[in-house]
Amino acid sequence: MTTRRNQEAIWLAKIQWEKQFWHKGWIVAGVDEVGRGPLAGPVVAAAVILDPHKEIVGIDDSKKLSVLQRQQLYKEICRNAIAIGVGAVGPRTIERINILEASRMAMARALGHLTIRPRVVLTDAMRVGGPWDELPIVHGDQVSASIGAASVIAKVVRDRYMEELALQFPVYGFEQHKGYPTLYHRARILEHGPSMAHRRSFLRKMMSSVQELVDFPL
Repeated sequence: MTTRRNQEAIWLAKIQWEKQFWHKGWIVAGVDEVGRGPLAGPVVAAAVILDPHKEIVGIDDSKKLSVLQRQQLYKEICRNAIAIGVGAVGPRTIERINILEASRMAMARALGHLTIRPRVVLTDAMRVGGPWDELPIVHGDQVSASIGAASVIAKVVRDRYMEELALQFPVYGFEQHKGYPTLYHRARILEHGPSMAHRRSFLRKMMSSVQELVDFPL
């Protein structure tokens, strides 16, 4: 059972990166993206400026959290953060500039949508660029509260978008797998062909055999 003392210790460990800048009076943003691996849908990024005086228990890499935990943290982050920005890049642009540059673009857009400009940006081991200092942190979404919060916001926003996309393209089951290459998703692509929401360049790379690809044009 997690005690209040344990929660406080975990929080203090999670803000070790932020504290060195908060002590200087600097505004710190964490930024992260989700959706690099799916066969469909956008890559979505979020930027979050946490309030140094408001503890948010449970922030972590969104992949380590349950759906319920993410939903609860999403509400708490939205309620307590100083500022939040979200950016997305769609399938056609992903195909045109590649997923790494699309991820960078989504993060830049998220930072650009903040209502307050940060002095320093913490990233999950990636350079974004912009009018601020940057600190890339390995496994940043696990060890930094700001990056972890951005991971949670981005994941919830993207999942909700994919659930809406499922209403537009019901045959693919986007509400189940959120566009990731599950066996069910791959089977639906083979049966129905790709939709406008699919990243066709990813289909070439990620479908398991050449024979699978002859059933629909890419």
